Amino acid sequence: MITKEEWKKIRGSKKSPDHIMLSFNGDAAKSMTVTWRTDAEIDAGYALFRKKGAAEWKKAEAEIGRFDSDMDSSNIFWAHMNGLEPDTEYEYTCGNDEYRSEVYNFRTSEEDPKVFEFLCLTDIQHGAAEPPADYSELNGIIKEILKKHPNVRFILTAGDNTNCGQTDIQWTGLFDGLKGIIEHIPFMMALGNHDDMGFENYFEYKNKYYSEKAEYFSKQFKGSYPYNGPDGWKTANYSFDYGNSHFCVIGTSGPEYINEWLIKEADTCKKTWKFGSHHFPICYQGSDLSCEDSYPMMREGMEKFDVIFSGHEHCFSRSYPRRNDNLYDKPSEGTVFYNMGSGHRNPCRLLATPKLWNCAYYPHEEEKSMYAIVKSEGSRITLTSYLEGDIAVDRCVIDKENDSICPVARAPIFSATRLMFKGADLGICARTLPCEMIDGTWFVPAAVLFRYIGFDVTLEKNAVTIEAYGHKATFTENSAATVTESGNFEMSAAVRRMHRDQLYVPADGVCKAFGMRCEFFERNNILSFEHESEFDPVPTR
Repeated sequence: MITKEEWKKIRGSKKSPDHIMLSFNGDAAKSMTVTWRTDAEIDAGYALFRKKGAAEWKKAEAEIGRFDSDMDSSNIFWAHMNGLEPDTEYEYTCGNDEYRSEVYNFRTSEEDPKVFEFLCLTDIQHGAAEPPADYSELNGIIKEILKKHPNVRFILTAGDNTNCGQTDIQWTGLFDGLKGIIEHIPFMMALGNHDDMGFENYFEYKNKYYSEKAEYFSKQFKGSYPYNGPDGWKTANYSFDYGNSHFCVIGTSGPEYINEWLIKEADTCKKTWKFGSHHFPICYQGSDLSCEDSYPMMREGMEKFDVIFSGHEHCFSRSYPRRNDNLYDKPSEGTVFYNMGSGHRNPCRLLATPKLWNCAYYPHEEEKSMYAIVKSEGSRITLTSYLEGDIAVDRCVIDKENDSICPVARAPIFSATRLMFKGADLGICARTLPCEMIDGTWFVPAAVLFRYIGFDVTLEKNAVTIEAYGHKATFTENSAATVTESGNFEMSAAVRRMHRDQLYVPADGVCKAFGMRCEFFERNNILSFEHESEFDPVPTR
């Protein structure tokens, strides 16, 4: 435990500027925004900027926002340096007449860059409750990446920038870890679930909560990023352009409102490429994850984009182009969901498994950071995911002109309907037990499905009883009645004895009894079951 007075001496705000960060909040070729923090006594500030080596400084007055956190009270400043020239190096300093930063530099974008690169990072959070949060390791990791990839023009994250975003301790740790980096290169953050997470008692991790409006994030970065997200959800959601690409940064709350915004953004965009960054993976790789809050609620909006970057799982995967619950081969046919590994030596603990919707994956259990470099060259982009040390894990080229993805990976099309749970093929246990549709009803081998997941299944001569997700249901041969702990209900059809003497249960009955949903991938002939729980069941003893 540490008091506010003690914290003020460690990493509290001072009269001199700190937390200095560049970002895009306008035309990347003609403007740059700088954000900084001071204590609450400093009530005005500005940035001075000039072409590198020029004699005359120009002045940009700063907007100011008050930020009262759990540990400090400070003012946040945002100065927009406008009227810049494309592809030009500038110097700048920020503060007021008495307290100023040192001089930093940056380069504007070309007017219409034909080739550019950006760095993608996710899940860079670090640190337990003991203050101060230590992000010093991250500093060296990113500097080494930028040294190996000097053409990177900005950094895009896919969330979980902090380990607990509703405390000042974590944000000050992150900014300390990014010193010498984000004063020179724009840092464009997406929110993750850890960024809007807090505890009533952070030091003891007690009474966890989530700030739906991402209060700490929104107060610090309201002027850093374009204020153009959906009404009521701005700052956590925003969009910006760079070259021939449009980027939508997608928050973690309000999916129904965000979906409408994404549709509008995509439909009015004239750029060659449309990228999104959203923390939660749609085509996730973990054995037990769920994306009920993201997909299908934002399906229509997301599937208007070329690539959606994500994180959360701390492992790498790349999907086939996906649209309307179908998997395709060509980029024009769907969205590539690109899930990245941890950028801060925090490898996967989720037992990643092969999934039918992904054409490439890497479980990332080594104690190394992962990152992605995206190179845009007109109608072609190259996405390369690396392990620390520039060890390539996956490289793919998406070419719009030729409507191709290389290396070639053809999405599966099955002759008999394949049963899938959370993207995973049930494997040998269901190899000869395909699902079947009869008179408009899908029938599934329910006992096999739930045993695969790990739940208790009791087989009787003419019935099967399943206990799963806090519910218990009995399905009986030749009967449409389902007996549950909370009462009986009628399914759309009666249970049938089908392949290999197995009882096949109507899919609607399975979904209703256990709070699941299922989707049919018509093109691929896959019937996929989902549940929002991330519980790892094991058979009881």
